[in-house]
Amino acid sequence: MELAQEYDLDLVEVAANARPPVCKLMDYGKFKYESAMKAREARKNQAHTVIKEMKLRPKIDPHDYDTKKGHVVRFLKQGDKVKITIMFRGREQSRPELGYRLLQRLAEDVADLGFVESNPKQDGRNMIMVLGPHKKKTEAMAEARQAQEARKAEAKANPGKSQNAADAEAQPAEEPAEA
Repeated sequence: MELAQEYDLDLVEVAANARPPVCKLMDYGKFKYESAMKAREARKNQAHTVIKEMKLRPKIDPHDYDTKKGHVVRFLKQGDKVKITIMFRGREQSRPELGYRLLQRLAEDVADLGFVESNPKQDGRNMIMVLGPHKKKTEAMAEARQAQEARKAEAKANPGKSQNAADAEAQPAEEPAEA
């Protein structure tokens, strides 16, 4: 305490559980700031589990199914869980096997990106299934960051070229058909 007062510093207990307890002579305000920054950095790297929901009907059109499947694929690639709900109306409630088959088909279509976390089950007028991603959210975020950095590096390497111009060069132009 005398040394701390002499140097106009604070005596800060760093490790209270150690035997004997560890203390340092330092500025307490600086210590609080550094610990807050460490906590913020830890929160930044932490991933929040998000459950996205996709609603379908048993008699969905093939194009609509493909669109919804595309959304599910995007969510799974981002590392989010997806809750798929099939809504039954009227007489459709007497045919739950239609919904079950649709959910099984969707699970098979996205099997490379996710797995069935909870099997389809009837809940009143709805049938619900949850798909979980194979990748964790943090892995998906890291891959997205790397892809973005790669795109930036590519843009720096080829300045002045837009993405469409680069795509046009990659594909040969088609010759016009004679009439």
